[in-house]
Amino acid sequence: MTKHVALLVAGSMLTAFGNAVASPEMVRSYNCTACHAEDKKKYGPTYQQVALKYADEAGAAEKLAKKIQTGGAGVWGNTPMPAQPRVSDEDALAIARYILSVK
Repeated sequence: MTKHVALLVAGSMLTAFGNAVASPEMVRSYNCTACHAEDKKKYGPTYQQVALKYADEAGAAEKLAKKIQTGGAGVWGNTPMPAQPRVSDEDALAIARYILSVK
């Protein structure tokens, strides 16, 4: 019985947050870690810095998902973030939610 409850909960979470659930593995698979890390500065800001900056901003996940796909510059200094157009809308949103969850 407990196994069935766990499966129902997991299924509900996937429905509530979309089908993609980001993880460190997904972030690595899109090569985000070439420029970013959870807690160590590389070329871009750490995930912790991003999560802190956008902690109280409504629509932050959607905004970051768009930035993942289109790239940008100027928010964190002069180093531009290249566009990642091969990242699907669903995966970009999952990655953004993951980054915002890093504390």
